[in-house]
Amino acid sequence: MSENKLGDKALDFIINEMVDTVTNSKDEIFQISEDSRTEFEKLSHELVETKKQVHALINEGDQLEQKVKFSRMRLSEVSKQFQQYSEQDIRKVYEQTHGLQMDLSMNREKEKQLRVRRDDLEVRLRGLEETIDRAEALGGKISVVLNYLTEDFKHVSDALEDAKEKQQFGLKIIEAQEEERRRLSREIHDGPAQMLANVMLRSDLVDRTYRERGVEEAMVEMRSLKKMVRSALYEVRRIIYDLRPMALDDLGLIPTLKKYIATMEDYNKNITISFTSLGKERRLESKYEVALFRLMQESVQNALKHAEASHIKVKVEMTLQSTMIIVKDDGKGFDLNEKKDQSFGLVGMRERVDMLDGELSIDSSPGEGTIVTIQIPING
Repeated sequence: MSENKLGDKALDFIINEMVDTVTNSKDEIFQISEDSRTEFEKLSHELVETKKQVHALINEGDQLEQKVKFSRMRLSEVSKQFQQYSEQDIRKVYEQTHGLQMDLSMNREKEKQLRVRRDDLEVRLRGLEETIDRAEALGGKISVVLNYLTEDFKHVSDALEDAKEKQQFGLKIIEAQEEERRRLSREIHDGPAQMLANVMLRSDLVDRTYRERGVEEAMVEMRSLKKMVRSALYEVRRIIYDLRPMALDDLGLIPTLKKYIATMEDYNKNITISFTSLGKERRLESKYEVALFRLMQESVQNALKHAEASHIKVKVEMTLQSTMIIVKDDGKGFDLNEKKDQSFGLVGMRERVDMLDGELSIDSSPGEGTIVTIQIPING
């Protein structure tokens, strides 16, 4: 058997193994989501009943308080004029007052226990709701991965008949993966990881401040700590959004582009990014929306990282036959004839455009900024 066929079978075996693993993971996540949803419904019903019981106990307690009040007044009156009442009457009034007080005490204790139960149910429901949301989001991402493995990757395998081409393509994928991992590692280390380390230090400071200086100064430190946690959360969400914006599947290309650009402009305070959309907005097939978003994202990231631009303009024009994206910046530009060592991003853009039978043109020169024009024909 030739080396090429051996390579084909090995790659197909790996893909099938990956598909099986991802499918099983998706089923497990779905089961977790369903179990959480069942528990959520059960606890929701229990919470409604608990709130009703709390309300009923509050009303009952209010009535008992009134009865206790009148009984005490009656007891006080009997005590002052005990000559007019028999010992049996006085004992009866006393026992009645005592009994009402015991009923009121038991009522308040039941109410307290039910309030604790109610608060516990609300906390558990919030946790389950977060679990369900995360499971659904993760299930959606796994569906995308599964689609990629079962369709796109198999198309790649069919297209690359030569074992050497497969090896070179695989090396490019590995190189891109490693570069992305290095980037994520740097971003997480410099961002959320560093912030969380500071949170640990500041939490110790809050504890020491509370013990040594009191509640007021400890609250000041707590507010500062809250800001740090909020910043860490913002960084984590930004990194997740860079990996795969869920809005792309839910809302479509144009709203996702608007949100991404607004996020980038907010994150890069010294750069203005404008966005213009022409034509009738409509949903495209997933492969077109993902490709167009990634192409725009790569173009904007190149302008942010390498061009030293102060203004970036993004324009999207949608027609029935095609979609065009233009990204223009006023940065330092570059020589198109000069070979860059780190030009894999542009190579990846060209390969992605070629896969969709589109056109990519880059107009740039030193000191004149850069214009990236991408046009993708839309079939069907």
